[in-house]
Amino acid sequence: MTERIEIRAQGPNPRLINHIVAVMVRGGLIAYPTDSGYAFGWRADNRKAAERVVRLRKLGGQHHFTYCCRTISDVSRYAKVSNWAHRLIRQLAPGPFTFVLPATNQVPRNHNHKRPSTIGIRVPDHQVVQMILQTIDEPILSSSLIVPDMEDEIYDTEDLYDAVHRDIDLFVDSGYCPLEPTTLLDLTGDSPRVLRMGQGVVDF
Repeated sequence: MTERIEIRAQGPNPRLINHIVAVMVRGGLIAYPTDSGYAFGWRADNRKAAERVVRLRKLGGQHHFTYCCRTISDVSRYAKVSNWAHRLIRQLAPGPFTFVLPATNQVPRNHNHKRPSTIGIRVPDHQVVQMILQTIDEPILSSSLIVPDMEDEIYDTEDLYDAVHRDIDLFVDSGYCPLEPTTLLDLTGDSPRVLRMGQGVVDF
């Protein structure tokens, strides 16, 4: 049976954070709150968890997951960041933005056993996520908690739990989180390009 815990969005209990991290270290797949809705989360080298998410969400073979990082320093571990891209990320992060960047050779092979040429990276502005990342001391992979046939306007954690509890190991309930996607920015060229307008405000 899937475990479910309740945790405060502001000032989360460190003991609960340690428990969440322990589940992930053991190979678990979690659902957790972010600043752009709930998401699935797992360790970057946990290929089986990624395959579970692919099956659960019925994703195509080319789908790329997002690396959640605690700071911009963590971003450079998995992505090649130019000087102008570094300045832009510093300006916008943490916040509701996902940055597409060229991947380094530190990126693990994905669920298709391939090493991607580009990856999506974000630095979430949510205390629970930040404490998870600080405790586990590594970026984690993430995917929006969206499953087939799930209504577009589901925000209630009871409905979210009912939709996924048979397929995950831990549901981290932090209450209401607006389901509004991040703004997606392509930073692989010489200047930023908006791939998707979302919650993050673009003023450049």
